[in-house]
Amino acid sequence: MKIVVTGGTGFIGRGLCETLAARGNSLVALLRQPGSAGTLPPGTERVEWRSGAGPPPPQVFAGVDAIVHLAGEGVARRWTPERKRRIRQSRVTGTRHLVEALAAIEERPRVLVSASAIGIYGDCGDETLTEESPPGGGFLAEVCVEWEAAAERAAALGVRVVRLRIGVVLDDGGGALAQLLTPFKLGLGGPINGGRQWISWVHRADVVGLILHALDQSAVAGTLNATAPGPVRNRDFARTLATVLRRPAFVPLPAFMLRLVLGEMASVLLGSQRVLPVRTEASGYRFRFPALESALRHIIGD
Repeated sequence: MKIVVTGGTGFIGRGLCETLAARGNSLVALLRQPGSAGTLPPGTERVEWRSGAGPPPPQVFAGVDAIVHLAGEGVARRWTPERKRRIRQSRVTGTRHLVEALAAIEERPRVLVSASAIGIYGDCGDETLTEESPPGGGFLAEVCVEWEAAAERAAALGVRVVRLRIGVVLDDGGGALAQLLTPFKLGLGGPINGGRQWISWVHRADVVGLILHALDQSAVAGTLNATAPGPVRNRDFARTLATVLRRPAFVPLPAFMLRLVLGEMASVLLGSQRVLPVRTEASGYRFRFPALESALRHIIGD
């Protein structure tokens, strides 16, 4: 297949593009700065696209079989009004522009795999969440609802649409784990705010695997939770990570410190989401890393 990828230089996109290239797919990467993207596989066609400015050039989609849309402003920083605007624009406006480009051409890709996030569910305590659960409240939930609606417009154009609600992605070289390793290695790790909140995590290899599954299986459409089937409480996550690193995990992080440093964004770390990939597993996908300890040992190398 010939595949267009947005966000190909991001944490998930890098792993995806390497895997797609290794299996012989032809890649077109839509990038804000094509000249600086040194992490893409050799042979990748690079096209400049500033998602907030307008649709990508229609010639990009000539002969393209599929689109994987991962582009979006990072959320793991303090949310200033400007950053919130950029988060919404990069996801909602960017996806609308992408679908507008598809509406303007006659030969369209067969499938659009579009990222979303489990932030759509909001803070739900101990409630078990599946793909059928309704959206919650808060800034991220609102953005995700608009984001998914923008992607779904491609279905009216005859494009199969798969929306991946991605959880906390774990792997080396980026994501949440990269920020946690240093304090935990120093013996300064521990639970956040008592640690009762649920973390719905997923190994990056399974996010990539699920994208391939969505590309290859023509019967797969709609919403899929990209989260491992074994969510854990924050305190158990801290304990497991410390065990794998052979370090203690006795230093708690109180809520007021997170709010002081991160402001509104702290709600993401303090909230609880117990998400299960019910439709994902029903679609035939089998997780390589369903359990946290085996996932962490694979990543950390123990």
